[in-house]
Formats: sequence, C-alpha cells, structure tokens
Amino acid sequence: MIIVMKLYNYFRSSASYRVRIALALKGLDYDYQSVHLPKNEQFNESYAAVSATRLVPTLVDGDRVFTQSLAIIEYLDETSPAPPLLPADAPGRARVRALALDIACEIHPLNNLRVLRYLVKDLKLSEDDKNRWYRHWVETGLETVERQLSDSRTGSFCHGDMPTIADICLVPQIANAQRFECRLDHVPTVMRVFDACMKLPAFDLTQPSKCPDAE
Repeated sequence: MIIVMKLYNYFRSSASYRVRIALALKGLDYDYQSVHLPKNEQFNESYAAVSATRLVPTLVDGDRVFTQSLAIIEYLDETSPAPPLLPADAPGRARVRALALDIACEIHPLNNLRVLRYLVKDLKLSEDDKNRWYRHWVETGLETVERQLSDSRTGSFCHGDMPTIADICLVPQIANAQRFECRLDHVPTVMRVFDACMKLPAFDLTQPSKCPDAE
C-alpha cells in the first residue's frame, strides 16, 4: 500500500508555495489539504489535532508530522535526494541557505498575514499605511538579495544553473510582491532569476492562481 503524503496549506501562503515547488521538483505525489487562513481555519480544533503550531504548511508523511517550510524542504531533500535542492559543496550549501534565510527570516515574517492583521486591527493602521509597511520591508529586503546575487556563483538561478532552496524561497516572495504592487525594477538580477524559475513547470503549475483552493 502506497501512503501519499498530505500537505496542509493555503494557496496564497508563500511558505506553502515553497513546499509545493519542492514537491513538484522532486516529482512527489501528495494530497492537497486547504487551510483557509483568512477564515481562521488554522485555529479549528481539527487542524490543531494535526499541527500544534496552527500554522501552514504542515506535511504529514505516514505517522510523521513536519512543520516550517524550510525544515520540510530539507526533509524532502534528504529522503528523496534527486534532484538535489542544495549544492554538493559545503560553501555552496551555506550560500544557498543564507539566501533562503534572507527571504524566509528577514523579509517574510514582517509581511505575513498575522503581522498585517495586527497592524490594521490592533494598531489601527489604515490600509494605505499597511501597504506602505509591506512595500518598505519587501523592497529593502530584496535589495539585500540583489546584492547577494552579484556573486560570481549566481548562474541562471540563484546558485548555478539548477534551482535550489534559494530559488524556492525567492519565487513566492516575488509573487507576493507583485500582488502588492511593490517596486521591482531596482532588483534586475532577482527578477531575471524569477523569470527563469517561472519557465519551469514546478514553479509555474504550483503558483497560487493554479491551486485547487485559488480564489
């Protein structure tokens, strides 16, 4: 009996998009489970029974439960090593992880749904001020990524000519930046890499607009 993994995720969640890309690059089948964040389905007891964090994504593989997108992606890379999502050399792996963390830790936490809701509902910021907050942190954060990509090890993708975890983090962040109409002309290398990624089915077919729960 083949046990198919379950991915609890939301179509607009950039962390969820990361895992969908990784699963697609690996050619792994999974059962798509939607958790509607704006409707607060992550707080339902049924989901709490699956994931103690009450966040998305959550990957269930048999009786094992995994949270946090980068941890999930590295688990997939270790258990299904082809194609690899990290370089073979230690310096390369460190660079790719740094690029991924520049996005996942430095940009994304400041503009995720929980933070934006808090700005509006608790701090009473206007929609315009909320969007200014979003654009500031995304645009300045991507400047850091752009500088990192000036490295000679950047190729068609963030590191060389095969997509890695860095690209898996970059694409969802750009997709969200486009949705919020962020300025992106100041990061030409970032956008060149993004365009190269979106030519691959693993990035294109898992984008939010093509998800089963897309609205």
